[in-house]
Amino acid sequence: MLPVDEPPLTAELIRSRHQGVLRRLHAAAEAAGRDPDAVRVLAVTKGFGTAFIRQAATAGLARFGENRVQEAIPKMAAAPDAEWHLIGRLQANKARPVVRGFAAIHSVDSLELLARLDRIAAEESRAPMAFLQVNVTGETSKAGFALDWFDEAARRRGSLSAAMEGLAALRLAGLMTIGAAGAAPEESRRVFATLRRLRDDLQQLTGLPLPELSMGMTADADAAVAEGATLVRIGTAIFGPRPA
Repeated sequence: MLPVDEPPLTAELIRSRHQGVLRRLHAAAEAAGRDPDAVRVLAVTKGFGTAFIRQAATAGLARFGENRVQEAIPKMAAAPDAEWHLIGRLQANKARPVVRGFAAIHSVDSLELLARLDRIAAEESRAPMAFLQVNVTGETSKAGFALDWFDEAARRRGSLSAAMEGLAALRLAGLMTIGAAGAAPEESRRVFATLRRLRDDLQQLTGLPLPELSMGMTADADAAVAEGATLVRIGTAIFGPRPA
């Protein structure tokens, strides 16, 4: 399905909604004793066309998340100064255009893909951020490392540390997960707390900093921020319901 381009929202409405999201997330951060400025919003553009992106850029939004590589290309041209993040599943054969075009890749789901992206980044003289995607909920419909993979990796500490320390160009920034759709707030918090604890364990295991946690969407953003999210993926609260 092609992204919907008409009728685009006005820049004023997008700006107002974005500011409302920031107020909500900053309040959640303050309630959790966190610095509100440590939480950033990714405006998720899946399903919305270039007219929406131009209006969003006019509204001052400068950080976008996109699920599909091909859908992102014309949108990048509509907002060339923006920071683009890939948040959808990445096929290995799309690795080079992703490295060339995206500032961050949130969906690294194997050490083989991590190594491939790093090699291409070095060849392209690029240094995008990378996130290891973790399937905390265990749902078969979701991509990502399984939690028990990290349990096994902890017993093979050398190989995991070597993979993380051996990156030549890619910047491993942290972890990403997707909560269960329709989950109660307390269940969402358990999922996000699991990712935070895993990040803390990996930092202790490898001695490498992993400052970023990409987690939470419109419905569960407050729970994500309460558990340490630094990047929250927001689509509906900014652009409205995704086109059918």
